[in-house]
Amino acid sequence: MSTAPHARPSWPVELEAPDIERYRVGNTGVPFFWSFAADKPGPHVMVTAVVHGNELCGALVLERLLAAGLRPACGRLTLGFCNVAAYLAFDPAYPTLSRFVDEDLNRVWDRATLEGPRSSVELARARTIQPLLDTVDLLLDLHSMQNPTEPLILAGECQKGLDLARRVGHPATIVIDAGHAAGARMRDYDFFQDPRDPRAALLVECGQHWARGSEAVALETTLRFLLAAGTVERAAVDRWLGPEPSPQRVVQVTQPVTVRDESFAFVEPFVGMETIPRAGTVIAHDGAEPVTTPYDDCVLIMPSRRLAVGQTAVRLGRIVDG
Repeated sequence: MSTAPHARPSWPVELEAPDIERYRVGNTGVPFFWSFAADKPGPHVMVTAVVHGNELCGALVLERLLAAGLRPACGRLTLGFCNVAAYLAFDPAYPTLSRFVDEDLNRVWDRATLEGPRSSVELARARTIQPLLDTVDLLLDLHSMQNPTEPLILAGECQKGLDLARRVGHPATIVIDAGHAAGARMRDYDFFQDPRDPRAALLVECGQHWARGSEAVALETTLRFLLAAGTVERAAVDRWLGPEPSPQRVVQVTQPVTVRDESFAFVEPFVGMETIPRAGTVIAHDGAEPVTTPYDDCVLIMPSRRLAVGQTAVRLGRIVDG
């Protein structure tokens, strides 16, 4: 399993991982993936969870929707648990250790990697999921974060992603970003990143990994995504919906900070969404090199505690709307 510098939880584990064994067989040819079609035509919409095995909120939401027998009013609805091998190893006493088995499943979603010779537990799983993903029109991938940061919906770089995030309307902060130097996320897969293709994907970061509130964010975002896609009628989900969302703001990522030296360290224990007022402010040291903010009012997006060479330490952004 994966290792991390903080094996014991820094934050309380308030969520309990649901038992998903009953969903193993699936009905798609992909274990743990279930798909349901309506008589009325419409888009193929997919919601995925546990791309990282220690992120529980998405599993709780999918288990709730499957147990409730939610079905689409039009098109096709697919619900899938992704990195099940890592998820089944989750231990609340050491919750950081089950993020993945061999490698990050959310860094392998480019065709060169998927169709290449390399092998791992995660690549084998991605290759199993890929043919199903190729049939999807709209994707929502449910995640959570290391730190207790406000929820974020990551829309990618294309206008279609931003438009979809606005139609969903939740959470309140939309991030326009290009992903990670270490590899492509599932929401960055192939046609989702092609501005000429109408198929679109969103990734939502629902809050701190094991905070009770992250489940509520995951559920609200999923329901509003399904409503925005026209997949379900409001009457079918109204009992679960919260109040109308707050107005959204948009943060544009201008650059990632990628770790180059194993001694990389932040100057403060940033948790994310801090706004640094002045350009040139030192926020970290990467070996002997200071890392500074490139402009005034620079927003720090998801500073990482996994500071390995080649990985994203933090993304830098500015508010462009709201």
